[in-house]
Amino acid sequence: MPNCMKYKPTYILIAINVAVYIYTSIVGGSALVTGDGPIFLWGQYNALVFQGSYYQLFTSLFVHASIAHIVGNMLFLFIFGLRAEEMFSLPEYLGIYLFGGLTGNLLSLSFGPYFVSVGASGAIFALFGAVVIYARRSVRQSILGALVFAVFLFIINSGEGVNLLAHLGGLGFGLLIGYWLASRRKPHEQYSAKYSPNPLPF
Repeated sequence: MPNCMKYKPTYILIAINVAVYIYTSIVGGSALVTGDGPIFLWGQYNALVFQGSYYQLFTSLFVHASIAHIVGNMLFLFIFGLRAEEMFSLPEYLGIYLFGGLTGNLLSLSFGPYFVSVGASGAIFALFGAVVIYARRSVRQSILGALVFAVFLFIINSGEGVNLLAHLGGLGFGLLIGYWLASRRKPHEQYSAKYSPNPLPF
């Protein structure tokens, strides 16, 4: 079974996100809410991206709007990230996280020039999607339950100020890549039900 447990990428990503939040808090002058300056510079401000600030599609994945925002995201990253470490190699894990996040940001970019977005939600939704679909597919169970669970989590994370496009893009990417990885592996290489009687992450 491929895994990247010894590298602990989840802890490393959490540490990076927290370090960035501390830095933006210092720059913005508040520990509770990230100021407009850091968000304007490192968040995804579509008007600037269209003008050539393409780096924001990547840096925005590590910038968070408030202490509540980063605490919530890091909790979900901890839950689904550790489960993803049991299923995927290090390159696969990082690929799902980063490309899933970028997919969500690119979908957000299509929304309009005045859209502003920050946070790791798209990348975390990509990990979540990959985990639930890979687990179901690996043990030859119906993927319908995984899809229903994915849609449910997507809905309960909807609300005012939430970047639904980033969530949707990341989730869609994760579901597709998780299904593809499970389909192309031999049975002995796949995630086994013996590691958890419930193939979903809870």
